[in-house]
Amino acid sequence: MLMVIVGLVAWWYGVGWRLRVRLMREHIAQLYDFFSIDLLVRTLFSPFRQISAGSVQGALTVQLRAWMDRLISRAIGSFVRTIVIVVGAASLMIAVAIHTILVILWAFVPLMPIGGVILAIAGWIPWSI
Repeated sequence: MLMVIVGLVAWWYGVGWRLRVRLMREHIAQLYDFFSIDLLVRTLFSPFRQISAGSVQGALTVQLRAWMDRLISRAIGSFVRTIVIVVGAASLMIAVAIHTILVILWAFVPLMPIGGVILAIAGWIPWSI
């Protein structure tokens, strides 16, 4: 029985902790890949879903209209990309904070049954506050 407890504690504070940290890294990497923040920053002022953004031949009014279309498309694109960048950065920061707390709490989970037994012996009942 003692060997089982020693093996469990050795796994929990060794391999288990490393697996928890690796899981955290993988989740952060997936979230970073999902939002593609680096790609959004590189293409911040690119036209938004515009199929033909090339040069236009014709009268001055046609060229001016095409230039204005490209300008509006770039403004919409930068607005949408900025919103996605902000949401992605906030999501990443929240995920990093939550995972950091979970990795720190990982150390205290094996101690919780001991704390529960101590509280039970002391007569503490959670629903009688």
